[in-house]
Amino acid sequence: MYSNVYPYFTKGRILKRSMLESLRDYPRQFTELYFKDYADGVISGTDVRIEDEWLVVTGGIVKHRGWIYLLQDECRVPYRATGRDTLLKIRFQDPEEQPDFQHYGAALVLDDEVQVGGNELELGRFKLKEGAKLRSAYQSFADFATEYNTWNLLHVQYAGRGGSSLHPAVTRFYAAQLLEKGSTNAYDIAFAMQCMNQGAVDRELVLHYISQRLGMGYKPYDHVQIHRYLVRILDEAQGGSRRVPDSRPHGPRRMVVD
Repeated sequence: MYSNVYPYFTKGRILKRSMLESLRDYPRQFTELYFKDYADGVISGTDVRIEDEWLVVTGGIVKHRGWIYLLQDECRVPYRATGRDTLLKIRFQDPEEQPDFQHYGAALVLDDEVQVGGNELELGRFKLKEGAKLRSAYQSFADFATEYNTWNLLHVQYAGRGGSSLHPAVTRFYAAQLLEKGSTNAYDIAFAMQCMNQGAVDRELVLHYISQRLGMGYKPYDHVQIHRYLVRILDEAQGGSRRVPDSRPHGPRRMVVD
């Protein structure tokens, strides 16, 4: 039976255990039910911006092994140039038994190990040369994969229904570029609208779009491969599917026969 129990805390009433339990259980049950179909990964927020020599992680929600973790305040992580791949990870800790709680904690760490462990979640990576500045302003969609001095979001696992997907910043940038190029392909327009109108786009939709758009068989590509194919589609859209507006929309038209 569906229900919504709202406890009364009013003068003259006895504070009961069940009233406190309802406050404890309702928000937890709500979030677990709402996100139960989502894969592990970033659910909301947890964006990274660069400020001088700091990586600033905004508040957000992530899911790991079925558990929901909240970061309420911004966290700052210092970084430096090493010339090697450096990953910003959330490292989840074993549950800790406390007198009044069971605590599920996680910490932000910088790690030059490119393999993401079973107790970790990547938020981004970079390879910074000595004396260079790390940047996150992308000049083009292909720029997301630039090897040096660029904040790389391609490996981030964003929580989606049924599986992890690309970071919304990647798909929204792609959609904006595609619409700007003026593609008239029906698949392009539909996919771009989907990217612009929601957060994370389901991975299955991205893979089917690539398959149909490029006339290839469906394959479970990883994020880096997906990015390469999306770059290819953008190149094709720029090369031959841009509409040229007629400066005389209601004027006479001529056909030239050679």
